[in-house]
Amino acid sequence: MDTGHLTDHEQQHEKKLKTILGISAFYHDSAAALVRDGEILAAVQEERFTRKKHDPGFPKHAAQACLEIAGIGIDDVDCVAFYDKPILKFERLLETYFGVAPGGLRSFLMAMPVWLKEKLWMTDTIQRALGYKGQVLFGEHHESHAASAFYPSPFDRAAILTVDGVGEWSTTTCGRGQGSGLEIFSETRFPHSLGLLYSAFTYYTGFRVNSGEYKVMGLAPYGRPRYVQTILDNLVDLREDGSFKLNLDYFDYHKGLRMTNGAFDDLFGGPPRRPESELTQREMDLARSIQEVIEEAMLRMARHVYQRTGEENLCLAGGVALNCVANGRILRESEFKRLWIQPAAGDAGGAVGVALAVWHRYLRHGRPSPRGRDAMRGALLGPEYSDVEIEKQLARLGAKFYRVPCREIPERTADLLVRERVVGWFQGRMEFGPRALGSRSILGDARSPKMQETMNLKIKFRESFRPFAPVVLRERVADYFDLDCDSPYMLLVASVRPDRRTPVSPEQETLSGLEKLHVVRSEIPAVTHVDYSARIQTIHREDHPLYYDTVAAFERRTGCPVIVNTSFNVRGEPIVCTPEDAYRCFMRTHMDDLVIGPFILHKEQQPTWCETTDWKQEFTPD
Repeated sequence: MDTGHLTDHEQQHEKKLKTILGISAFYHDSAAALVRDGEILAAVQEERFTRKKHDPGFPKHAAQACLEIAGIGIDDVDCVAFYDKPILKFERLLETYFGVAPGGLRSFLMAMPVWLKEKLWMTDTIQRALGYKGQVLFGEHHESHAASAFYPSPFDRAAILTVDGVGEWSTTTCGRGQGSGLEIFSETRFPHSLGLLYSAFTYYTGFRVNSGEYKVMGLAPYGRPRYVQTILDNLVDLREDGSFKLNLDYFDYHKGLRMTNGAFDDLFGGPPRRPESELTQREMDLARSIQEVIEEAMLRMARHVYQRTGEENLCLAGGVALNCVANGRILRESEFKRLWIQPAAGDAGGAVGVALAVWHRYLRHGRPSPRGRDAMRGALLGPEYSDVEIEKQLARLGAKFYRVPCREIPERTADLLVRERVVGWFQGRMEFGPRALGSRSILGDARSPKMQETMNLKIKFRESFRPFAPVVLRERVADYFDLDCDSPYMLLVASVRPDRRTPVSPEQETLSGLEKLHVVRSEIPAVTHVDYSARIQTIHREDHPLYYDTVAAFERRTGCPVIVNTSFNVRGEPIVCTPEDAYRCFMRTHMDDLVIGPFILHKEQQPTWCETTDWKQEFTPD
């Protein structure tokens, strides 16, 4: 964004703008965010309201929620900002289609109607959808990612790395932020993309693109890296500085409706795995191999941007920045001393980024020193519900519940966890981004050898290999994991300390594939992956008082400051938003208890659950 074309009078007028509504939409994970005077007041994903996971539609409900949180109407918004430039994206689509013609005709014919009818007229679309008559501005996709990474970060200055599938043209950018300034000095352009490379393997191993990438990451430790050299020799030319080029002879995403083609099939010995079919060692080995390639590429990029900038801090955003295993390697093996990743690193975070970019880059407002604290408020930026609202919704649903004083909630919840009961936890403002961080969570005893399988199969209804994350008191994290820094957003992976591990027998060492799942590997087996890794969330009491006190109460009873935290949803469904969503999910699963505001519900006391036509929802694999 550039103000160089504005007159002094116009710039003074623009300086008066205070309230900015950021919008990301029409690809996946649509979202809205509200910034006032440079402060993030609210940020919400559309999926939480429509109950359609990764909803790409215009975020009308999310925008309304942001306005309600701030207590304002759409007429109080001074500017709406969209997270990318549709005309540049349209230019890229046309150039790509013309470049591969006559290939890609079917894809072209499917894409063009929505572009010609809606996406090219984004100002009209936004104003019509919101009932808004004011100014609309457009950022660039990777500028929005970079702004979402740097401006809310706890650093006065930092290097910036953004990596995703594709924006308008960029797929990777390197830059630097200092104060309110942000510079992007290099980019990689479509069709060469690490995000699309990883998504190609997501598709090939039978998972859904833009949804199942984290499954590939979770599956990787079960495999062997036997395809790494095949990938490097045939698919991607990865250089020492992290720059790369893909061999497009093996891919179809730039011209067709699939990610890969027959040459890719021949290279890896057969067609893609059919979704929902049995996982074989081949898929595990493919997952491990592409994970190692992506980690190496990210590490080389990080080292290059360090050499280019000399900064001690690194900020990350873009969908690939959600690869917390790669992030852990950057923290351990690069020259950077500190790392901060935007918790909504994917497209949803672009809504926050573009609003902040307007405030700092377009309107040229200064940025106060963050003094080591990030501005995302623990990502607790969504709606919350009063005790009265919660009680009213539960009563309407016929739920049986009792109320306890707030100060008793931690001890009561810890008592349930110690008894190996699975607890739904609904407190305060909803999280922004893909992770449950202690507001819309399901909690369990990390010491239980059966908890992972119980939660996967009876609560989440998902694949048994999927690992769960630990939440740990910040001051105790180094006692259990090879990590001694903040990880509030569950975006860093580290190993369980050797002294907390459990010896594995020679027979267990020879197990392969999913046979490894049932081996107890540490004092906290429910959150220890088969390679002894864990995706860690650390908590401070000042950020999450009730959540922190619950883990602390569990530690007083057991000596263990670690519990399981997974998102409050079932497979194929977004994280719950409302008390009604929470009760419905509670009753549809084998969860034992629900702690919602000051109310506690026990499953055995609830009336028999009966789905109704109004409530019934078709879940689709994700």
